[in-house]
Amino acid sequence: MVVEKVVTITNRTGLHARPAALFVKAASGFKSSIRVILDGREADAKSILGVMALGVRQNSQIRLRAEGEDAENALETLRALIAGGFGES
Repeated sequence: MVVEKVVTITNRTGLHARPAALFVKAASGFKSSIRVILDGREADAKSILGVMALGVRQNSQIRLRAEGEDAENALETLRALIAGGFGES
């Protein structure tokens, strides 16, 4: 099963350093293949270098695509992490 969600990054630092590490750690907890897509470029959501190389900034809209048995749970977990601003205030 393939599932996609579009989410907006709202935290100030985007997906850099600590938020990227939290994102990759959460993605790595799932069996599904998960991709992050920004402006036609893709990265493996389980790769810190790949995620950071996308240069996702505040207010960027990214597409998350997951394929596998736990795809829906994976994307809901990542969506919740993003919606919570990665715990930043």
